[in-house]
Amino acid sequence: MALKDAQGLLDKLKGAYQKNDIKSANDLLAQLKLKLIQLPALPPVSQPSPTAQQELALARDVLEHAVLVAVKAKDEGAMERAFTQLKVYYADTRGQLPPSAQEHSLLGLNLLRLLVANRIAEFHTELELLPQEVLSTPSVAHALQLERWLMEGAFNKVLDASRTPPSDLHGSLMAQLATTVREEVASCSERAYAKLKLADAQKMLMFGSEKEAAAYASEHGWQVQGQYIIFGDNKGGDASAMAVDGAEGAATGAAAGKGIPPLTLINNTLVYAKELERIV
Repeated sequence: MALKDAQGLLDKLKGAYQKNDIKSANDLLAQLKLKLIQLPALPPVSQPSPTAQQELALARDVLEHAVLVAVKAKDEGAMERAFTQLKVYYADTRGQLPPSAQEHSLLGLNLLRLLVANRIAEFHTELELLPQEVLSTPSVAHALQLERWLMEGAFNKVLDASRTPPSDLHGSLMAQLATTVREEVASCSERAYAKLKLADAQKMLMFGSEKEAAAYASEHGWQVQGQYIIFGDNKGGDASAMAVDGAEGAATGAAAGKGIPPLTLINNTLVYAKELERIV
């Protein structure tokens, strides 16, 4: 009885999801969770049942849709909770169920979620748990490429990629990732410069116009005076030493603000890099 009722609710959930009716989908998910508790074959109880395979397949399908609904709702917490439960079905019941058509896509979305939240250590932990053959699938490979660009500091490539997401679901998370990247660039700029030309800020933050860059500056509490953004109390050193007109003087300005000759700073950095390479 519980299995039949749950299947009917799942069909309604799929319909609500297709219609982008997030509120109805969440209401149906709440009802489904109560029904799933009544199914004996599901983890962690895993009692023998004549309908065990049907129960496991239904629960996996429900949790997959819970992840998808959370992505559309832009609810990172709900997505994390649903995926944590779903991983049990991908790992522990693999021998009892045929592969899910959505598994690789959802694995990639979960990795992308971690990048959006800037949880890089957890990203690599999840990556270690994936079979080698999964790494080359389009959704997972896409997340891997984004992570490489982030580690390289190639933020412009990440922002470019956010304009051409692999799917609508990826588009929602990619838009959030673009915001994360812009915030990171903005934070570095605030510490590196006392002031910056609007044209340079537009280029660094990859906005379509100087007007957008000026609006972004205002949102962050920076002053816009003529063609310049004034960052105010600079956190990276002496503000007067870092009043730079463009991106070219950033390293020199930061070093001068702290009284460290640029060549000495570069030499020390290279020595540290060499020693770290020897250790690794």
